[in-house]
Amino acid sequence: MITSLLVANRGEIACRVFRTCRELGISTVAVYSDADADALHVRDADTAVRLPGATPSETYLRGDLIVKAALAAGADAVHPGYGFLSENADFARAVTDAGLLWIGPPPAAIEAMASKTRAKELLGVTPLRPEDVTGADLPVLVKAAAGGGGRGMRVVRELDALPGELKAASAEAASAFGDGEVFVEPYVEDGRHVEVQLLCDTHGTAWALGTRDCSLQRRHQKVIEEAPAPGLPAALEASLLDTAVRAAKAVGYVGAGTVEFLVADGRAHFLEMNTRLQVEHPVTEEVYGVDLVALQLAVAEGRALPAEPPAPRGHAIEARLYAEDPAREWAPQTGVLHRFDVPGEGRVRVDTGYASGDAVGVHYDPMLAKVIVHAPTRAEAARKLAHALERTRVHGPVTNRGLLVASLRHPEYTSPEALDTGFYERNLPALTTAPDGERYAAVAAALAEAAARRGRFGGGWRNLRSQDETRTYGDHEVRYRPARDGGYEVTAPEGVRVVAAAPDRVRLEVAGVVRDFTVDRYGDGTVHSGPHRLVPRPRFTDPSEQTAPGSLLAPMPGTVVRVADGLAVGDRVTAGQPLLWLEAMKMEHRVSAPASGTLTALHAVPGRQVEVGALLAVVQTEATEEDPV
Repeated sequence: MITSLLVANRGEIACRVFRTCRELGISTVAVYSDADADALHVRDADTAVRLPGATPSETYLRGDLIVKAALAAGADAVHPGYGFLSENADFARAVTDAGLLWIGPPPAAIEAMASKTRAKELLGVTPLRPEDVTGADLPVLVKAAAGGGGRGMRVVRELDALPGELKAASAEAASAFGDGEVFVEPYVEDGRHVEVQLLCDTHGTAWALGTRDCSLQRRHQKVIEEAPAPGLPAALEASLLDTAVRAAKAVGYVGAGTVEFLVADGRAHFLEMNTRLQVEHPVTEEVYGVDLVALQLAVAEGRALPAEPPAPRGHAIEARLYAEDPAREWAPQTGVLHRFDVPGEGRVRVDTGYASGDAVGVHYDPMLAKVIVHAPTRAEAARKLAHALERTRVHGPVTNRGLLVASLRHPEYTSPEALDTGFYERNLPALTTAPDGERYAAVAAALAEAAARRGRFGGGWRNLRSQDETRTYGDHEVRYRPARDGGYEVTAPEGVRVVAAAPDRVRLEVAGVVRDFTVDRYGDGTVHSGPHRLVPRPRFTDPSEQTAPGSLLAPMPGTVVRVADGLAVGDRVTAGQPLLWLEAMKMEHRVSAPASGTLTALHAVPGRQVEVGALLAVVQTEATEEDPV
């Protein structure tokens, strides 16, 4: 029997496993890097062990340190979570060799399936060799062999770009999983990403717990997932379940795992088997009424599963809440999470590794939480989840909260026959357009600030008509002045009547409809008005803060991992040409020339740590070169 369990991971998945352990009466052990010393998963555990001698991005890849931590803390079992070493057979062996119980499949099964290339060969699918790719094979997908989550994946549409993308994908995979092996496969445009949840015991029982659809993705990383996958023909669904079970039995699989497929034109193409718990496992738990972590522990202890799994009921949808800016190429965001509150009415489940006051750093994935709902039907689940996210208060860094709400209400999403992996490529501009409500949120923010000033300094309506006050938040300009009744009159935008204004709450009437806004202001300059995040534009700008035309600034804090081969000051570059790459939150982000011209400065050096806004390079554009001034 397991009495104490160490989770060889961090953040949300560590907290998720700890929750089940508490319910089962199992003591918990966390491990942490220096960057995670104050993280929620460390606070959540009974005991915690610091992992010394490695950079934050490498710490959770040090299997030797993790095994030592488990022994030092008196743990008798290790759960790998997902990512990092969760699909590393050598780590699984090291755990068992140390006399600890491994919560996962046998190392031989990991080796057979965790490498995407070997898994494909086992099922009779031969991956393309990079050196054999021709123009006729394009587009192709470069993928990491040892992990998932969108890391180490690149779509290649031009043959000349293949060598560089292979190099980039390998570097990203090595950073995320400790293994830089990559392979190439045909890229199927706009198919559906469908997967099957497996659970197998040591007595020969294999459960296929239905399907999930994970088609809504950005950068090959899932954003919204659901169970069951809607609209699949019965024969195709049965084939997916049968293939998944056959794959598991072929390698003597034990524990939880997932077999992934790409469905296009009524056919299923095998992608990979993930020999671990998936990020999106909660939707399966909600539909089948099971705790997959508890079942993982039971299977590892040698207990037998019932012959048949529970019957499914209803529909579940999960949305991944990220600290990122979808409108700026999904750029990850950092900063203090001043407030994080998801309304819990209607059995809204929140799996997270953050709490109010925690800092979102640069070293790890930017996922803040997974928000999950269950309902009798898909339409009801989507409505409940959109409503919960709309009312969520997440104050601090920019997030994808608004995008999630808009996605769940988009006609393509509400019509499951339209689901495919190209959803965001087609719809991102419309989904990231500022909603009309943001304009009125800016009005509320300006009036709340005015009310706060009035409370501190007095003031109000005067006999002589005062000049309009002006505040600008992003693209929204607000003009107002004190009113005779002690309130305020809004002159821009038009059609707004102020019902009440206090420093933390404003009530507006627009076209006969009354809207309430709660307003919170923070020391970093951000203002959160209702569900909207606003950044005030300064009234006066210091000319010294102006950036020269052609300057390339770091879009996020991170590390310069490489500069384009042979790039040097004085080179001619073309618009869109990749110049350098930053690594932030375990992903590489390309920085390209904004226009054609001459590279006149290059401050980016591989290994250099940069903050957001740091000057990386300067491209003197052709128009600038012709300017005699």
